[in-house]
Amino acid sequence: MKYLGIVDALEADIRSGRVAHGERLPAQRAIAETLGVDLTTVTRAFNEARRRGLVSAQAGRGTFISETQHGAPAENVHPLIDLSMNIPPQPSDADFGRLIPDMLKEILSSPTGLLHLHYQESTGAEPDRAAAARWLGARADGLTPDRIVVSAGAQCALYAICDLLLKQGDIVAAGAMTYPGLKAVAIQKGFSIAPLAMDSDGILPDAFEKACRDRNVRLLYVIPSIDNPTTATLPQERRRSLAEIARRHEVIIVEDDPYAALLPDPTPPISAFAPDITWHIATLSKCATPALRIAYVAAPSDHAARRLASVLRATMLMAPPLMSALASRWIASGMLDEITRFIRAENKARQKIAATALANLDFAADRHGHHLWLRLPGRWRASDFAEHADRAGVSIVPATAFATVAHPVEAVRISLGVAPDRDLLEEGLVLLAGLIDQPSLGIKAIV
Repeated sequence: MKYLGIVDALEADIRSGRVAHGERLPAQRAIAETLGVDLTTVTRAFNEARRRGLVSAQAGRGTFISETQHGAPAENVHPLIDLSMNIPPQPSDADFGRLIPDMLKEILSSPTGLLHLHYQESTGAEPDRAAAARWLGARADGLTPDRIVVSAGAQCALYAICDLLLKQGDIVAAGAMTYPGLKAVAIQKGFSIAPLAMDSDGILPDAFEKACRDRNVRLLYVIPSIDNPTTATLPQERRRSLAEIARRHEVIIVEDDPYAALLPDPTPPISAFAPDITWHIATLSKCATPALRIAYVAAPSDHAARRLASVLRATMLMAPPLMSALASRWIASGMLDEITRFIRAENKARQKIAATALANLDFAADRHGHHLWLRLPGRWRASDFAEHADRAGVSIVPATAFATVAHPVEAVRISLGVAPDRDLLEEGLVLLAGLIDQPSLGIKAIV
């Protein structure tokens, strides 16, 4: 993982003497920009470095290389409760520790099992594309395997789509708050993001219409279900409106829909209204586990799918064949739907804990999802509150990580899935609720 690489490099620099004990580190945002990674990655790296005793945070001053030798953890370091990474919980009913190795053994012991250890087409093997078409067919009719591309995760798919469709200087319209992965791709590819106003239901069609009239928008990026980070789900008529506006202005749509499977009665995707101009991305990372590194792209046509595969061939060659086969088995047997039901139930239980712990605070959530969007009172800046929470032992993500506007709302995303159990989750949430009422003396509050 990238964040571990950052920590390992820091530890090596400390041991070699390139970085001195007591030296102050640059701000997290500056490090993220220098390394070309998102802020969340650097935040995780800082948390891990603190856990190892490599660094220490001082209220109002910043983060410093620890004065202790050999990276020994300091006694006053709080154990980290990670509420920053937006991954699904691992409910005991799913029993991944048994389920995954048993299924892999079954796949490899089949007569053609060893073929899953070979190279495959960059579009994905035909059985895997057929399984994906069946799974996605519950969302939109008429999807055929020749329009499917299997990718090593949604981020890889997003990068490849942008590489295929955009050039430097192009304009992508996205919500005023959007997935940090899109921002990372924008930095790498040199396109700009036009922010679109949002309300509790997501992107406003009028804002998209205005952006298309005022600027030469090339592509619309949208997370239609349980938006990351705001948790909004676009109503059906708003999805239809966005599709109509995009068609009228000849704008391509990238519909990144990782959370739709968590909804028991999902709304038809935007691709159902405009399949010929929409690239629909669906990943198993949020409804099963990110360990599979499997996502499916429903391209506008079979020709478009082949063009995307050519980009993937040059970047990641292929999705992991063995994991692709595992995902296909889960789809065919109904196991994927069962795992998703287990995760949905655990999400509901965790959202209930959050609703109690944060009862007097202003937040948005979908009871089937595994994150929430906490809007802070006026005395707090989101970045300050996130740093304050980190020093107290809870990791969260401030609005600046998601913002496409200069002055974003003061809010933080809290992820409920990564905590290993409900008790630890509740501890972290109660601690956050208390911190809001008791701002640190070392941080200048907004008044």
